Amino acid sequence: MPQLPSGRPTISDVAARAGISKGMVSLALRGAPGPSAETTARVLRAAEELGYRPDRAASSLALRRTRLLGVTMTVRNAFHAELVEELQSAAEDAGYDLVLAPVTRTRGERAAVETLLDSRCEALLLLGPEAATEELRGWDARTPTVVFGCRPRTGPDGGAGGGPDVVRASEAVGLRLVVEHLAALGHRELVHVSGGSGDIAADRRAAFEAAAAERGVGARTVEAGFDEEAGVLATQRLLTAQGPPTAVVAANDRVALGVLDTLLRAGVQVPQQVSVTGYDDSQLARLGHVRLTSVGQDPAGQARAAVRLALERLEDVEHAGGRDVLVEPHLVVRDTTAPPRGEFMSQ
Repeated sequence: MPQLPSGRPTISDVAARAGISKGMVSLALRGAPGPSAETTARVLRAAEELGYRPDRAASSLALRRTRLLGVTMTVRNAFHAELVEELQSAAEDAGYDLVLAPVTRTRGERAAVETLLDSRCEALLLLGPEAATEELRGWDARTPTVVFGCRPRTGPDGGAGGGPDVVRASEAVGLRLVVEHLAALGHRELVHVSGGSGDIAADRRAAFEAAAAERGVGARTVEAGFDEEAGVLATQRLLTAQGPPTAVVAANDRVALGVLDTLLRAGVQVPQQVSVTGYDDSQLARLGHVRLTSVGQDPAGQARAAVRLALERLEDVEHAGGRDVLVEPHLVVRDTTAPPRGEFMSQ
């Protein structure tokens, strides 16, 4: 029979005896959703065999826990809406709930985060944050933080250790899939309508340029932003340019919608004269009159990973954070891409 702990048994001892994580033991002992009936029985049996009794002070603290996860999101971003839906499902499975704080034209990211902290959220889940590295690390020092989309941020000393955990799709894979698809169709000159100056936009721009160079196709970038208006303005510039391309790679689905609308108004046929791709495979891309070729980022997989990272930090207060979880994207081919057949021109 395994030797009993010499001192007062701890939750770590129960976890070791039951052969599962401390977090799962904590959920089972609280009767929270998550562990199966078999797992709960194994935990209770291990606790009884060890003579484990929860610490009263710790139990008192647990009773004051809010079991809330705070989420910032951009209201007009369709992909963020899908992530929130998946996050709600993943949080409920773990016995938590969400508090949403929208980032809008009149309410910045900092104000949204402060609202979540004032609401005593136990962890922050930030969707596509634009905050500087120091501010992100400051929020993480106050409350375990997981960011979506952004690459890991280095610390003040240049090291990547600590700081928020990161969940993101591989931009390199996603853009390579797009470029390979367009090159296989016969496109030889591609234009990327960029999302602007943020980390996500920079990563997609770099991934596009690397994939185009690898395939030996022409590539250039038009700087824009991450919304429909940016796609409109960028396409207006393209329509007046000399020798425009037969394919446009938009930074996300919202930008792609701006591109499609401008081409339609100019009498340019999609995909006969110009192929257009997006990124996110949002509900916008799936609309019957849009049918946009786009990169899917597995929002359900990202949501599950983010909630798992947050809860692991909550159960292990000594964990430094700074983990980087990459999710594999996939390309969904629809009606906006085809072999080049005509000239890109306004009529």
